[in-house]
Amino acid sequence: MHIAQVSVSVLETPVSLPYTAAGNAVSSNWHILARLRTDDGAEGIGWVVANRGSLVRAMAAAAEELGQLLVGANVLEHEAAYRRMARAANWVGPGGLATMAMSALDIALWDAAGKTLGAPLFRLLGGASDRTPAYASDGLWYSMPIADLQESARAHTAAGYNKIKLRLGAGGSPAAEAERVRAVRDAVGPDVGIMVDGTESWDEAQAAATGRALQEAGVIWLEDPVDHRRVDGLARLAAALDVPVAAGERLYGLDPFRRTLAARSVDVAIIDVARAGGITPWRKIAALAEAHGVPVAGHVVPEVHTHLLAAIPNASLVEYMPRSEPLFRTRLTLAEGCLVAPAAPGLGVELDEDAVRRYQVG
Repeated sequence: MHIAQVSVSVLETPVSLPYTAAGNAVSSNWHILARLRTDDGAEGIGWVVANRGSLVRAMAAAAEELGQLLVGANVLEHEAAYRRMARAANWVGPGGLATMAMSALDIALWDAAGKTLGAPLFRLLGGASDRTPAYASDGLWYSMPIADLQESARAHTAAGYNKIKLRLGAGGSPAAEAERVRAVRDAVGPDVGIMVDGTESWDEAQAAATGRALQEAGVIWLEDPVDHRRVDGLARLAAALDVPVAAGERLYGLDPFRRTLAARSVDVAIIDVARAGGITPWRKIAALAEAHGVPVAGHVVPEVHTHLLAAIPNASLVEYMPRSEPLFRTRLTLAEGCLVAPAAPGLGVELDEDAVRRYQVG
């Protein structure tokens, strides 16, 4: 159960429908895939994914170097392995490129641990449940015309999702943003929960005005209304609005969450496993949120977050964003609006080796 070999590769997978996010035209997703093999034959896989290619190869190089430090480590001694990586990377962190490089390796380490013990990850981490309520957010971008947005929303509800999230914040007025929500409501009917993501594009005054308009339009969640560094502004919005304010996906590691939670800036803490630094710190952030009485949601990477959220008592929602599906033979199961954590050991996902070779670019 000791790590014998580590490899890291870069893969580029196409998106089915190009879109614009944060001012960037997105036509593919970039992956850093880490693979750990133990001396008794178990393989763990971990990955991080981005919708742009800048600095991806630099991050992969960092993961490759840090991965060599794990050779000889016991796959069950997560804290020791993580500390070994963190010590080597602390002069360029915490946060940023080094943290995300560590994430891919840490996820692979936990996958290998689950396979070594013959246990699915959600059970290894605590097993509060085996499923988590889910929402769909793929193909619901502010760059889409209304008719296309409605069509995408209908497709997700037809697939069984009873909550969907659309992005706003492309420069529209509060009335225009609310009109997009009402158009989606017309498309999906009264029983589907509509969530919105402001993509950190408003100042506080605009976020307050838009938040009130969106409340009136019937949304059930307001995500990232202002820049994540505006902790006080987030707190004022959370206190002023009836709709729950969710944020956190851009925070790196434990300490920024400590400050955000202490300020009561969020009603829901969104944790991105890549920016958190992997599963090892993700668990600590979730426990900190629980201590503050705050539920936790996962940002993208549903193949990992379905396990993490099923494991904890304060889980809120898991985001269905299938950026990595082209790499896998397996698919997550949706049951009554919940994503079910796979029962196979570790993450319970199987790579499509042909696809890995086809999409590998470094």
